[in-house]
Amino acid sequence: MTAAHLIYIPMLLIVGIVIGFILGGRAARDAQAMAQKQAERRAAARAAREEARRSAPSPGPPDKGG
Repeated sequence: MTAAHLIYIPMLLIVGIVIGFILGGRAARDAQAMAQKQAERRAAARAAREEARRSAPSPGPPDKGG
């Protein structure tokens, strides 16, 4: 093993760790943004359902049918 290996191998490990940290952070931010958008869509759909439920005419009392 030459002296170059003592510099080359740790340097490649450090570069790999830095690249992995950058890409992992980006993926985590993207996943968080996607989850937030999905939560906003769910909230909007829930609000639309509630509004439709409120604006729908309420049914009268059931007939006794006799």
